[in-house]
Amino acid sequence: MQTEKYKYSDLTGKIIGCAMAVHSALGNGFQEVIYQRALEIEMSDIGVLFSREHEMPIYYKSQQIGTRRVDFLIESIVSVELKALSKLEDVHLAQAINYLEAYDLEVGLLINFGSKSLEFKRLINGKFHQKDQGNPEII
Repeated sequence: MQTEKYKYSDLTGKIIGCAMAVHSALGNGFQEVIYQRALEIEMSDIGVLFSREHEMPIYYKSQQIGTRRVDFLIESIVSVELKALSKLEDVHLAQAINYLEAYDLEVGLLINFGSKSLEFKRLINGKFHQKDQGNPEII
């Protein structure tokens, strides 16, 4: 079921399912790039369209001031940031939320393969197309 609060839930569910399959097969302890490559294979196998290491511009006052690569841009609507850390910190959540805002994307996932159990956070950009109101939230 897709509601406004859980927009793109079918797609994010597929991504999380792929991440679970990767974590189940590999466990924790590898570098992030290993999980990126494995997740790329899983998503390709089920037909999810994505761009890996997708370079996106960062703007300030309508001027491009740099670029940043999102680990995955899924179907041009969902960003996915991967980590391979023993524990996610607030700074990692803030980073993923900043990317959503900078890229003007509505939904993102932060996935951590480094812990004993797979960790994931679904992020919503409350400022999406509403630059003067709302706050990003974690659900």
